[in-house]
Amino acid sequence: MWPLYAAGFTTAFGAHGIAANLGGFSDDVVTSLLVLGGLLALYDGAEVLLKPVFGSLADRVGARPVLLGGLVAFAVASAVYAVAGSAGWLWAARLGQGAAASAFSPSASALVARLNPAAKHGRAFGSYGFYKSIGYTLGPLLGGVLVWAGGLRLLFAVLAVLGVAVAVWAAVAVPVVPPLPRARQTVLDLARRLTSPDFLGPTAALAAATAALSAGVGFLPVSGRAAGLGTVATGAAVSVLAACAAVVQPRTGRALDQGRLTARAGTAAGLAVTAAGLAGAMLPGLAGVLISAALIGVGTGLITPLGFAALAASTPAERLGQTMGTAELGRELGDAGGPLLVAAVATLTTLTYGFGALALLLAAGATLTLATSQATVPAAGTES
Repeated sequence: MWPLYAAGFTTAFGAHGIAANLGGFSDDVVTSLLVLGGLLALYDGAEVLLKPVFGSLADRVGARPVLLGGLVAFAVASAVYAVAGSAGWLWAARLGQGAAASAFSPSASALVARLNPAAKHGRAFGSYGFYKSIGYTLGPLLGGVLVWAGGLRLLFAVLAVLGVAVAVWAAVAVPVVPPLPRARQTVLDLARRLTSPDFLGPTAALAAATAALSAGVGFLPVSGRAAGLGTVATGAAVSVLAACAAVVQPRTGRALDQGRLTARAGTAAGLAVTAAGLAGAMLPGLAGVLISAALIGVGTGLITPLGFAALAASTPAERLGQTMGTAELGRELGDAGGPLLVAAVATLTTLTYGFGALALLLAAGATLTLATSQATVPAAGTES
């Protein structure tokens, strides 16, 4: 399992480490906000398009080869800019990194499910999410140190070495998991499976959690600056968010495996806590920023392992890659949609109302999830 955790860390560290430092330390290649936005969107755009494709490929040829190929491709793409160092090669490197992450990220999720019995899926996905959160937390910090010490090319060089190291580790330690025989699947069969409540519910919750996480990371520093806080204070607040998410995920997974928490009830609680965190961002000053960061982190830490465990439980083992890849697509859409919603409402009103709009959306999701959960429980005294 450790190489799979390392793969999760790699994709998170690479995404946030570079994204957080492109604008401030690369004036030679990032010449405008439009260029910066394009470079940021390139990575996520590749993931949106390719994750379902590579997830299906993992089901066909096995998740391990796709995992290894993706990690090697990530290393090569990172090395391209580390060696060349020109603006054009930066675009190519970011596109290559996004495409490579589209391969090894859903493959790692599928292997987490295949290598653990169903009774341990909660703990396994909780641990996987923990190390991804560590990557998200350390990416901007360590990435900034590397860029300060040797420029953007040093950061890409470190990512190339990291990709190779994790690929070698996975090749040595991750066992061969052969693809399972698959019944013929028509387009209609796929549509039924991807539109069933067992898939849409967890995927929508994961998308909502990612939307809140992305909006919090992006806009809480703006709220902090508006309240007169410095960059150290606002950076610490974002770190609180990621740290809370990291701490909560393994505990949530253990509670699910031990039967102390159900996926639906925990997801509803997570959506409610996250909505409360977004509402907390409407409070002025440092207190509002810290309360919001902590609650968003706790809420998303509840939702993430429960969502993936629910998907693994409801998916035939031979289709895990396809399901995880498509669910990751939902997360990417949430990653883009959350900040867009907050920004759109804030443009028409203020940032306070932007946070409020996303909070209302998540609160509605929590209510719907809880109502659905209660509707599936037979009333007392009735016969099944």
